[in-house]
Amino acid sequence: MNNLLMDYSNPIFSSIVIFMIILVMWMATYSWSVFVQQKKKSNLLVFLERFEGSECALDETHIEYDASLDKALLLLAKAFETSGEYHKTISIYLYIMKNAKSDDLLKQLASIYLKAGFLLRAENIYLEILKNYPRRIDILEQLGVVYESMQRYDKALETLEPLRELDVDMGKTDSFWRFELIRKNNTISDTEKLNAILEIQKECPDLYRYTISAIFSLSPKMAWKYLDTNRISEVLDLLWYLPESRLDFDKITSDRLLSKIYYARGVLNGMSDKYLNVADDIVNLDILVASKIANEHRGNMIFSYLCSKCKQSFPVSFERCPNCLVVNSVVVESSISAQQESENYM
Repeated sequence: MNNLLMDYSNPIFSSIVIFMIILVMWMATYSWSVFVQQKKKSNLLVFLERFEGSECALDETHIEYDASLDKALLLLAKAFETSGEYHKTISIYLYIMKNAKSDDLLKQLASIYLKAGFLLRAENIYLEILKNYPRRIDILEQLGVVYESMQRYDKALETLEPLRELDVDMGKTDSFWRFELIRKNNTISDTEKLNAILEIQKECPDLYRYTISAIFSLSPKMAWKYLDTNRISEVLDLLWYLPESRLDFDKITSDRLLSKIYYARGVLNGMSDKYLNVADDIVNLDILVASKIANEHRGNMIFSYLCSKCKQSFPVSFERCPNCLVVNSVVVESSISAQQESENYM
């Protein structure tokens, strides 16, 4: 009987045992992986049901799903996104994800919800992605943008902690969110708010434009004192549209560029002779001044706003680029138009 059993000390027996252990471990690992994938797909379908609606779902009775159509459908979705028809883009993403049982498009879907203004849906999707991929830098950044859009700056700041642990430089974004958190805090006095805003601006000089705008709304007198005449081009539109009741004429008449701005706008009737023949970097302003002196026509300054990152131009100012979502990238551009007779300044 003993001869029928292999000696446990035999090398062949040891090899068989090791092979069997490896095989069992592999089968267990594979089975667990299949279970996890099935569970993940099941959870995805349940999760997507929260976003489906009759107004944005493709009619599956007329469109039979075929994986070979995914590329064409994604191109169609991109075209709808470009034209601003976000509900159609959403319907295509939901259709593909539901039938393919894949979460590959979750990020794009969240991005579309963010652009369309469905902030809670975007937040839920980003949080769902982070459950499985907690170190996704792009998702953490986008989640912060969602909270910023909700004006929940305290929650936005929380997203910076894991990003710092991942060695991502979020210094400018951190300063901007702390700035906004203070600016919109109605529980502190204007004096406390001013001091806190100025402290943050010292840390991040790039916030100069937003600092000046905030101070003008809190204390115009302090704003004129804080105004840096070497950075007027950054706030030219703010100064141009400033109500006359908030103007400091002593400051204005003592500075060449400020005098030109308000002479061109029609607030000042005259300007010091020493300023007249000196050209400045703001060419359109010099053109308006020269035109006013020659009494040829009445012109007006109008503004557009360029993103220094993606180079997209917008008709209104922004704190975060609507296109590439980069914070504090606005560049003020001026042009000249004919002034309307009924025009007034806010």
